[in-house]
Amino acid sequence: MAAQAEILDELQRLRARLPQLTGALAASVDGLVLAHDTPGVEPEGLAALTAAALGVALRTSDATGRGELRELLLRGHNGYVATYAAGPSAVLTLLAQDRVNVGRLHLEGRRSGAHIAGLVAAAEPASAAKAPSRAPAKSTGRLPTRPAAARTTAPTGTSAAGSTPTEPTRITES
Repeated sequence: MAAQAEILDELQRLRARLPQLTGALAASVDGLVLAHDTPGVEPEGLAALTAAALGVALRTSDATGRGELRELLLRGHNGYVATYAAGPSAVLTLLAQDRVNVGRLHLEGRRSGAHIAGLVAAAEPASAAKAPSRAPAKSTGRLPTRPAAARTTAPTGTSAAGSTPTEPTRITES
């Protein structure tokens, strides 16, 4: 991806603005790494886990009537994992120490997610030119809920049984 260097720059600037971050990763909603700054964490595994968590969160948000999914926050004994929308086709996952100011984490994560969404959207027209049947996605900086037809499918990358790979699902706005 042509925007990979620019996304990596944004991740590094984000880590400089928020010293309690221990890692940052931008990934597609299908679990592919776009760029990462994750010392000590395997980025491909984190991207795949983020995609799986995203699938469950989208379904939970839809089933409970909470509207479009915007972010996920997980707190463990040793810190936080926060995932933010970066347009309809990408996500930003941040790893933070337990002592991070969660309000600041959200503020910076949302800003960076919106910036990364712009970078990804700018790179998509080049991809769309190669595949004319695919229109460029509209970037809103939020993760929309899946259309009704997509809600009944298995999580991205697996069949209903969970063992057979399937076509990746692209999140689009309704």
